[in-house]
Amino acid sequence: MSQNRKSTAIAMTEGSLWKNIFMFSIPLMCSQVLEVLFNLSDVAVVGRFADYKALGSVGSTTLLVSLFTGFLIGMGSGVNVRVAHGLGTGNRETVSKALHTSLLLCTLIGLLVSVICILFSANMLSILHTKDELMDGAVLYMKIYALGMPAMGIYNFGNGVLSARGDTRSPLIYLTIAGVLNVILNLYFVIVLHMAADGVATASVIAQYVSAVLVILNLLRRRDECRLHPSKIRMDAYAAKMVLMLGIPAGIQNAIFAVANLFVQAGVNSFDAVTVSGNAAAANADTLVFNIMAAFYTACASFISSNWGAGKRDRMLKSYLISLFYSFMAGTLSGVLLLIFGRQFLSLFATDQAVINAGMERLKIMSFSFAVASFMDCTTAASRGIGKSVPPTIIIILGSCVFRVIWVYTIFAYFHTITSLYLLYIFSWTITGAAEILYFRHGYKTLQISQK
Repeated sequence: MSQNRKSTAIAMTEGSLWKNIFMFSIPLMCSQVLEVLFNLSDVAVVGRFADYKALGSVGSTTLLVSLFTGFLIGMGSGVNVRVAHGLGTGNRETVSKALHTSLLLCTLIGLLVSVICILFSANMLSILHTKDELMDGAVLYMKIYALGMPAMGIYNFGNGVLSARGDTRSPLIYLTIAGVLNVILNLYFVIVLHMAADGVATASVIAQYVSAVLVILNLLRRRDECRLHPSKIRMDAYAAKMVLMLGIPAGIQNAIFAVANLFVQAGVNSFDAVTVSGNAAAANADTLVFNIMAAFYTACASFISSNWGAGKRDRMLKSYLISLFYSFMAGTLSGVLLLIFGRQFLSLFATDQAVINAGMERLKIMSFSFAVASFMDCTTAASRGIGKSVPPTIIIILGSCVFRVIWVYTIFAYFHTITSLYLLYIFSWTITGAAEILYFRHGYKTLQISQK
């Protein structure tokens, strides 16, 4: 068993960084793409086999789902960095406390998010101006979906631990199993049982608990430092503080983008229905590309944190630069492919040529912008890898979120063209990326590293 566990782990503190970072990231990338595809299947099933109200109800909850799931994913990032640092130092006690405290912490936060969604989903959807005819279905979907939040917290905890250990293959397998089950249950609940938004929500909850159970079983059966011992599950104050200091800013960062994009969406909504539809179709490309690039950001934080713990300063900087190169190339290649095959991609979501033309207006600008985002996001991950999470988050909020709001009400308000709206992305990412690089450079230079 022990040998098998080691064979599936990617070495972070030794060996070729070019090879190891790439091999570490590929399963993560597949997981991210699968997650996007499975989420799209939820919309497709309810849209094709229920009615437009069910589709609208599910769609009305997208922002809230993004807010809360983004926060839980951020908590998983905090777990990942803390466990990776403990593994790098070779301190089994640090790893054990981080592991067992984080399980309790992520479960409790998942429960808290669930309660908030159940109690206040109607209020939150009202604030978002959900249409009256869609409100009942949206509230029902949100309340059922919220029941899976504790499981989501547990899965992201486990994913953070396994990724820190260099095992990105197991979470991919578990996500695949849960995702396939989700699609099957979607079809069963909607087609056979004639359910609607409540059907796809129930399917999602079941799938989330399956993925949580699988990741916990993995940790219970391990024979290394990351083995979970139920008798050791307790709250350690220092471990909780360290995970929260990393996880909460990361969670807020993930969630705040959804809020900032509300203002962008308001700008899009000021155009005709064709433009709005084209933007919605093209936005699916953003989700896909950013999830592909995110795999290298996770690798960046994990490798830097492990090598920080191991006292290997040179490998820390190389891990950042290699991860940045890979994410930049992923963004560049994705942009080129979307420029070439953009119309074919948009035809998956729209049949009207006018809508596809409107979608291409967005893709033409975003295709040149994706690569620029790597400088912001990869550098933020690097700072998180050395335990710096709050200042990078503040930079993100100011540079990418506040800046976007200002742009919408100044530059866009003056020109009021779709091009002037979409250009805010590349400008905000350039400014934020430059600030993040300056901060990481300072943090790296002043970082205390114990040489082994």
